[in-house]
Amino acid sequence: MSKIGIGLVGAGWMGATLLKRITERDDTVVVSLFQRNKERAEEVLTSLDLSPDLFEDDFDAFLKTEGLDAVFICSTNDAHGEQSIAAQKAGKHVFCEKPCSIKFDEFVEQIELERANPKLITMVDYLMNFDTLEKEIQEMARRGDFGTITQIQLNYRHPINIAGDKVWKLAGDRMGDAIGMGIIHSLSAMMNIMEAQGAKPIRVYASSSKVHKRDFEIPAVWNLHIEFDNGATGLCFGNVDQANGYDAYHNIHGTDGGLIFDSYLDRPQKIRFWSNITTDGNWVYPLDPERCRRDGLDAHIWPEDTTTPDSGDVMNHQTHHCVAHFIESIHSGEQSFLSFANSASVAEVGWAAQMSAELKMPIDLPLDYGKGAEFFNS
Repeated sequence: MSKIGIGLVGAGWMGATLLKRITERDDTVVVSLFQRNKERAEEVLTSLDLSPDLFEDDFDAFLKTEGLDAVFICSTNDAHGEQSIAAQKAGKHVFCEKPCSIKFDEFVEQIELERANPKLITMVDYLMNFDTLEKEIQEMARRGDFGTITQIQLNYRHPINIAGDKVWKLAGDRMGDAIGMGIIHSLSAMMNIMEAQGAKPIRVYASSSKVHKRDFEIPAVWNLHIEFDNGATGLCFGNVDQANGYDAYHNIHGTDGGLIFDSYLDRPQKIRFWSNITTDGNWVYPLDPERCRRDGLDAHIWPEDTTTPDSGDVMNHQTHHCVAHFIESIHSGEQSFLSFANSASVAEVGWAAQMSAELKMPIDLPLDYGKGAEFFNS
């Protein structure tokens, strides 16, 4: 298998973590690092036993690096759209940190370029989809363990880091919006769970608040109500300003079962579920083997290495799995389920929520891009 030449944009916290994951693979080679701060770039490169000569501070020159096949975009939010579009136009595969863009017209162009260049793999890093818990819930929904899901809630409440060089997140023209900044993780996971049952979102109603503890220029608190075409309702309480830790609370209720995940609880109590189909209506605590055995439900014990979304530390996230998925998609030539086009419906919920909060009315999905362009360009 030939090695894929990787160029990375942005050596911050997430960028450095992804670069480490890339260096751990046998089928990739790092050919360049674009970074404004040379000292930071050389620090990261040296820490990973990579040559400081890989540093590049000119983006056009970076895209012309010999052997460059794929670009990882890990810059500040405001640069994601412009840089990923330039990389697509240069014929490179693109891995883009969320949000894919903070400008609606760039979001649309990313999709158009992907469709015009089907051999180029793209991916938006909705990282929660690679968490073991999320994949297990999707499989349970696909099997019908819950029956038909009628109500689903996924929160994202986490005080994002604004210390030091991360203070840019306070600025609206750099951060974009709080949904794209982090809340969209839970929306993506919610939609994948519902998609496992064949359900799609059809309407969004949202409100926001600027009751903040920190000086965000844009609303950091969001409340989203999402209707699905199977009659189900989704709720998401989002907050990137204040929370006591990392709240990724899940509550799923269906006609034949349900599941609750509480990221604040101790590990044995974090997850509980019941199903008329698989547990005879009994509540099961799959991360508590002793309780499962005592209740005669040991067949439902989950593996010890099961991961759960309960930390904002990216080193504890499934970064190796998301990198693996992107690289393997390139090898196979099969477009990622998180490509710009394939994950567009997730971003659309975010765009529609912004419209809804401003207009104080529900917004229908799929989003009308003409109306979206008119709204966001006005």
